[in-house]
Amino acid sequence: MSEFPPCPKCESPYTYEDGELLVCPECAHEWSLTASQNDAAVIRDSNGTPLADGDTVSVIKDLKVKGSSAVVKVGTKVKGIRLVDGDHDIDCKIPGIGQMGLKSEFVKKVAE
Repeated sequence: MSEFPPCPKCESPYTYEDGELLVCPECAHEWSLTASQNDAAVIRDSNGTPLADGDTVSVIKDLKVKGSSAVVKVGTKVKGIRLVDGDHDIDCKIPGIGQMGLKSEFVKKVAE
């Protein structure tokens, strides 16, 4: 078996080293073994700005609400976000819609 850790993207055990990077032959994901684990834990918005609990963000694209005919419009400001683990990085309360989970790739941090 390989002495390298499994792929963080697809969990394949068949990773190999290519120079300074580790490569997954199944999904073609490349990552650095020396990269700190703290970098992976930082949640970033669509522009790459780190997010923190309590930040105010703005939605950058119309988002359909699953199971409803409601739509979160572009430019909707969401105050007091809470960062969580999982598929949706952000828990928040959206005005006019209610409690919702958002992906960080669809928001940008608003300067306060």
